Amino acid sequence: MNKLMLGAAAVALAFAATPAKAQDDSGVKLNLGGYFKGYVNYSDLGADRTIDVLRQTEIHFGGETTLDNGLTVGAHIETYADTGESLDIDESYVYFAGSWGRVNFGDEDGAAYLLQVAAPSADENVDGIRQYINPVSFLTDVKGRGNETLDYANDITRHTDKFTYLSPVFSGFQGGISYSPAVHNSIRSTDGNAAFTADVDSLDDVVELAVRYEGMISNVGVIAGAGYTTANNDVDQWNVGLDLDIGAFGLGAVYTELDLGAAEDIETWVLGADYTTGPFKLGVSYLNEDQDAVVDTDRYTGGVVYTYGPGMTFRGSVGYTEEDVSNEDATTVTVGTQINF
Repeated sequence: MNKLMLGAAAVALAFAATPAKAQDDSGVKLNLGGYFKGYVNYSDLGADRTIDVLRQTEIHFGGETTLDNGLTVGAHIETYADTGESLDIDESYVYFAGSWGRVNFGDEDGAAYLLQVAAPSADENVDGIRQYINPVSFLTDVKGRGNETLDYANDITRHTDKFTYLSPVFSGFQGGISYSPAVHNSIRSTDGNAAFTADVDSLDDVVELAVRYEGMISNVGVIAGAGYTTANNDVDQWNVGLDLDIGAFGLGAVYTELDLGAAEDIETWVLGADYTTGPFKLGVSYLNEDQDAVVDTDRYTGGVVYTYGPGMTFRGSVGYTEEDVSNEDATTVTVGTQINF
């Protein structure tokens, strides 16, 4: 498997080495972007502040150019802007793309996450595939991140240097494979977003495989996919997901399981539905995260997203979360905005 990944990278580098010049003689031009996600949160937890401000901001740098032989070459860098006096690097990688597919090289999410299917949500920042805004503080850390979040992202190699190959899309189907020599807890990320360590010092020789389909069956839009990640430390993770779009309605379900070897398995179920009308999207979701004999957590979320301009949304959601280890539960009301720039 390692040879396969190295072979895919060699093909991409061979294209890059082919004599060619950029269509624009100035080469790759720098572009700036990013986002601001800012919320006011109410929680009925007596031990915490009733009202709090939750936010995450990132600044993105990058650029790309297409050579006259058809090869696209680019770079992408993401930085956290909420970590004090400095900008902490979140991701940094280069990529090569053409009719043969795409190769990413560097610190970027792997194929299992990039092709993973997401269920409909109330607000994807709060109850989406990756949780950016966490309104609950009593959750037990079962994933080795140091600050538990309730999401279902298959990203145990996040913030880790890797090779990733993504195939072209054939009749709606796309596949991907990633290889990470080692996964370590990254000092380049903020608490709660560190690389997933699975309660061990590191993971070695991590391989990710994923496949995804997007298309129409009769009048129903279908997104389906599956992914599998394995490491030589007896750690495995896999997911299956299905999302159906029927007119203005969306329905979806995701199941993912993390096998920690000697430790207990972590199983996560997610169900979601949404309805879109004009600039409004109304959504509901349910998530259950169960680590056998250790902790069982349920979360129910409902909310609305209103698009008030290009890349600009107002968001509001109500959630109820309960956990059997801490014997605590919380009702939260989270209202905010996301601005992409």
